[in-house]
Amino acid sequence: MTDHLGLEAELRAAVRGEVGFDATARALVTMDASNYRRVPLGVVAPRDADDVAAVLEVCRARGVPVVARGGGTSIAGQATGTGVVLDFTRHMTALLELDPGSGTAVVQPGLVLDRLQEAAAPHGLRFGPDPSTHSRCTLGGMIANNSCGSHSVAWGTTADSVRELSVVTARGQRLRLGPHWAGAPAGLRELAEGELARLRTGFPDLPRRISGYALDALLPEKGADVARSFCGSEGTLGILTEAVVRLVEAPRARALAVLAYADESAAAEAAAGLLPLRPLTVEGMAADLVPPGSGLPGGGAWLFVETGGDTAAGARARAEEIVRAADVVTALVVTEPAAQRALWRIREDAAGTATRMPDGTEAWPGWEDCAVPPARLGAYLRDFRALLSAHGLRGAPYGHFGDGCIHVRIDFDLLTEAGVGRFRRFSGELADLVVAHGGSLSGEHGDGQARAELLPRMYGEETVALFERAKAVWDPDDLLNPGILVRPARLDENLRFAVLPGRPVDVAFGYPADGGDFAAAVRRCVGVAKCRTATPAGPAVMCPSFRVTGDERHSTRGRARLLHEMLAGEVVTDGWRSTEVRDALDLCLSCKGCRSDCPVGVDMATYKAEFLHHHYAGRPRPAAHHSMGRLPEWLHWTSRTRTAALLNILASVEPLARLGKRLAGITPERQLPRLATRTFTGWWRGRGPSGGAEGRPTANPAGAAAHPAGAAAYPAGAAADSAGVGEAPAQDGGDLVVLWPDTFTEHLAPSVGRAAVRVLEAAGLRVALPPTRVPGRGAIGDGRTRAVTALLTARRARVCCGLTYLSTGQLDRARTVLRRTLDLMEPVLRARVPVVVLEPSCAAALRGDLPELLPDDPRAARLSAAVLTFAETLERHAPHWTPPAVDRPVAGQTHCHQHAVLGDTPDRRLRAAAGLTGELSGGCCGLAGNFGFEKGHFEVSRACAEEQLLPAVRQAPAGTLILADGFSCRTQLDQLAGIRGRHLAEVLAQALDASS
Repeated sequence: MTDHLGLEAELRAAVRGEVGFDATARALVTMDASNYRRVPLGVVAPRDADDVAAVLEVCRARGVPVVARGGGTSIAGQATGTGVVLDFTRHMTALLELDPGSGTAVVQPGLVLDRLQEAAAPHGLRFGPDPSTHSRCTLGGMIANNSCGSHSVAWGTTADSVRELSVVTARGQRLRLGPHWAGAPAGLRELAEGELARLRTGFPDLPRRISGYALDALLPEKGADVARSFCGSEGTLGILTEAVVRLVEAPRARALAVLAYADESAAAEAAAGLLPLRPLTVEGMAADLVPPGSGLPGGGAWLFVETGGDTAAGARARAEEIVRAADVVTALVVTEPAAQRALWRIREDAAGTATRMPDGTEAWPGWEDCAVPPARLGAYLRDFRALLSAHGLRGAPYGHFGDGCIHVRIDFDLLTEAGVGRFRRFSGELADLVVAHGGSLSGEHGDGQARAELLPRMYGEETVALFERAKAVWDPDDLLNPGILVRPARLDENLRFAVLPGRPVDVAFGYPADGGDFAAAVRRCVGVAKCRTATPAGPAVMCPSFRVTGDERHSTRGRARLLHEMLAGEVVTDGWRSTEVRDALDLCLSCKGCRSDCPVGVDMATYKAEFLHHHYAGRPRPAAHHSMGRLPEWLHWTSRTRTAALLNILASVEPLARLGKRLAGITPERQLPRLATRTFTGWWRGRGPSGGAEGRPTANPAGAAAHPAGAAAYPAGAAADSAGVGEAPAQDGGDLVVLWPDTFTEHLAPSVGRAAVRVLEAAGLRVALPPTRVPGRGAIGDGRTRAVTALLTARRARVCCGLTYLSTGQLDRARTVLRRTLDLMEPVLRARVPVVVLEPSCAAALRGDLPELLPDDPRAARLSAAVLTFAETLERHAPHWTPPAVDRPVAGQTHCHQHAVLGDTPDRRLRAAAGLTGELSGGCCGLAGNFGFEKGHFEVSRACAEEQLLPAVRQAPAGTLILADGFSCRTQLDQLAGIRGRHLAEVLAQALDASS
């Protein structure tokens, strides 16, 4: 038995990098992006080659295995281990040198590919291979797996781009590998020269042969290239510490030909015929992986064929030549870079999208990247589909059709003994099928544990024995990644699902997309690690806290891994009481960016709320949960007691404010927002039945949309008088909408509500507020007029979306509040009146969280469906209204909840119609409701704002309007930059006033 404490102490004394043997450090690396799980003893983040050598020396003396790990996106299980894991993503991440003259770069193993591409781009260069995980995969991992990517038809595999490698062997030798036997360990040349015939005849000639060791690279006619033979060895031969890689000239312009075919077999058969035209890519995917509204030409499958040229016209001409040469149903040539990126994102996200069948069934890797000769791909796919059917399985093939390499996730049942047995039988038969077509079991991601057991079917027993002899030359003690590639573990051992509870966990949310099973929700994270992207593309939000800290535990994947281990109970042993999970979730902003940006739809904000609900059950909560989690209650109390003005005065007295913030768990760096001395509903009551002195005429303007049948279109008995107060406003004609007075609009920013009323009424809509009392039975069924009048005469609102309770995990209280809200809103729901919500986070809570927290209440789904944003309301219910011409540039940020849950396309159209030009930034403002106010969060909150929001507004030219629909976003802008952001409704209302 290993002396864990002694090993940890010895490693801490031997290395300068971090050493972690705690539960969090171990839990984060139990899995990669495969089906497998192995629990390590500890993790070391080496600072340099000396640290690597020191770790190997300590572990060799103790007989402890060592596994090197980069981005942890390996598909076959080779980035996990039971000994010590070397994490290269923290320190050894540098680009040491870039020489444009020689077209080479010197890199450390932890350098992320995109960082190399960014450095090479100004010189017109790039690294050729580009896996879909390019934003987070490391060069060391690419070399270990001999990764390829979509441009391999032009620039080959990683091995084709490697010049020299610096490695440390298991016994501490430091070698510089290269051609002509450079750096070969003792015995390697003798082994190769004694097996020349086998090396010449026993290795299939394929563009994507990644399986096994590339021992044929040691042939004299191939330059006896030791570095090339090391590529694809999956960390089993030595530990890489530095690499010299070759760069290629990047095309100055590109075009993308999207070729549509009837089905994937037709696309596959066409792919090989396009190769003589020298495209940069020939990628394929079928309709079952393409989301609606993708913009692809009509068909059942597509080839993405990229071309390059010195000019845009030249690239387009080559793309059009490919279209003419291809026998297609239809085609599309795209030259605009943003449009090309949008299409490529569909392809790159397939690694995650493919983990779910169209009906939501889970699908898994394991046969992710077999490769056959490109000319045989069509026939292979037909046989592959037949084999799936024979086993009652489904999958959605996609991938590198031009190289004959297919990715696929299959709906294996890996949770039951029978399902695992079928997985094993299918794997063996598929291996035979691949070999029958002259292919390789692995065409990109390596063999790992997923396929190494089946290598004898591809190579034969004697060649596999040769692999074992090569391993013994490099690593005679079997110290490096044992159980991978040679003498492998069985492909059905160490499955990561086996440790999860067999019965659904008792939870508060409904998890409808996961069959109500929290474990299934956690299983959604397959480890592709898009959340670890340091620089998000376009409007992406996920994952702001990781981009600030760079710590795996603050990524969506890291948090999902900790939740997985919490459910497993082996590494994280105290269940819902876990401090490890609590601390990792503490910096989750609940921005919901992962809900939309994660390819598999992980919703960490919901998981966090669920965890906090259980973690604090029957225990004292942090002060911030009481002060900010129950904010609607405190603010309602201030309005009832009319103490807002007094509280504003007290908050301006620094000693009192400091004491109040300390007692409330609020960070001292924050200023307390000023409370409105007149609430939005107070203003509404003061308008009078026709808008009052503070209102405006509400006649339906010319051209405004009206409900086809006016008020009488609402069903008889739809609503009851909710409060029995006042008269109905005098306007008539337009559609009726109910304006939701959220807590922030009501008590902190009533100007937004007033502006929204101004605009909605100018657009010809009739505005009402929600009822304030649960309707009595006698009021139901009194006719259409009474139904609508009841809505129009309701004056005060006590509805609440429950957001603050949700974000602090007070789910019992949230359910109570939401049920009361549904009771109050029942007349609105019966009348089928749209509900306009101005605060994006509140709209997202009602649209997303409400039906998931109350799945058994049909009213929850009805209210969710009734919720509209401000822009959606104008687009759907006043489609002919023309907004006032503002004609100003805008800057600011799309609210993260709007991006993730609601969408902003109507907002973009409304801004364009008003002459508001420019784009809003992505990311998260960093305040995120209570997050940025909580003690200990200020620095992370500010860093999030400094990523995109604050630079965008600082760089905006004079005269730019700063848009921020969320109260948090506006508060962050005000407190960190002294800039006033405005809701779009305020901008349009001001323009209406100026033009009247």
